[in-house]
Amino acid sequence: MMWDYEQPVDIRFGNGRVSEIGELARERGLRNGMLITSGHFVRDGFAQRLIDDSAGALTGMFSDFSPNPDVSEVDACAAVMRESGTGFVVAMGGGSAMDLAKAAASICLTEDSIADYHGTGKAMPQEHLPLIAVPTTAGTGSEVTCVSVLTNRALGKKAPIVSDGFFPDLAIVDPELTYSVPPYVTACTGMDVLSQAIEGYWSKGHQPICDACAVHAAKLVFRWLPVAVAEPRNAEAREKMCEASVIAGLAFTLPKTTSSHACSFPLTNIHGIPHGEACGLTLDWFARINADAQHGRVQEFARMLGFADVDAMADAIHDLKVTIGMRTGLKDLALSESQIDDLVRISRHPNLYNNPVDITDEMLRDMYEYLAATD
Repeated sequence: MMWDYEQPVDIRFGNGRVSEIGELARERGLRNGMLITSGHFVRDGFAQRLIDDSAGALTGMFSDFSPNPDVSEVDACAAVMRESGTGFVVAMGGGSAMDLAKAAASICLTEDSIADYHGTGKAMPQEHLPLIAVPTTAGTGSEVTCVSVLTNRALGKKAPIVSDGFFPDLAIVDPELTYSVPPYVTACTGMDVLSQAIEGYWSKGHQPICDACAVHAAKLVFRWLPVAVAEPRNAEAREKMCEASVIAGLAFTLPKTTSSHACSFPLTNIHGIPHGEACGLTLDWFARINADAQHGRVQEFARMLGFADVDAMADAIHDLKVTIGMRTGLKDLALSESQIDDLVRISRHPNLYNNPVDITDEMLRDMYEYLAATD
């Protein structure tokens, strides 16, 4: 077996560490920074306090973007960066802020539109502004990945762009920033963490260092996600879920995600199911399909997590979804045959081909028909 490992992100983990942004920027000689964050942090005043506490390192802010950011919003942010001479970027928020910031910090150094690189196969330029990533959810792992997931609503397309230029220079993981995340969002992002870890492990691109991260992260999610959802102010649960999130990010960045993520894209794009919930919806189904793949590796993974076998792990995934209020079926959508046809067709995303078992259209149809009849 031949494999490579690279992780270029400097990670700083711990409560209160968001206060270090100004000092860390000065140590690196970074000036004229732009804070990219959601409207929530603007309205509650936290974004402005962060700028004020940076002692001049942060001079601008951009928050005009939507969940599942659109390519037009990336272009708009990049235009502001060019006009203001932005020297570095701080992305604070969930996956949406990170995705937009990664793409804008690269495309702002060109006159291109990010749409030129979105699902086109055209390689991104590698030059980019320095990026500090500050996650406020325990979910996407985007603070340590080279992936930006964007939407082109004009074309009805959501897809990732992968570029080494998207790796943040620095990740500041401060669990205290997640305390105010609502239980439903905590549940959705937590299921994304579990999906990243499990898919990273069974991906065709698996390798030993990422495998170890996957096991560690998945154990934490099964143990601590129900607590974080039920007790939002539980400091230990929030810290453990942040740990799981960043380590799951390390687990899947190189191997890449597989079937559940491939199927999540149409579930989100067409039916509006949040990304993490959409990933979790099919995770137990694909666990059973992949149970005996890779000469028993997936069975071994289940046992390392403390389960008797993959079937028991799949049952536990289902039970976890019930406990934290995630959907386990699609019956409420009253899907027509043509809508199921669309789900099957659009699920043939490149990530599907990372799955250790070749997934046929018949397999996808069986799954979607089962989910369509399930509450």
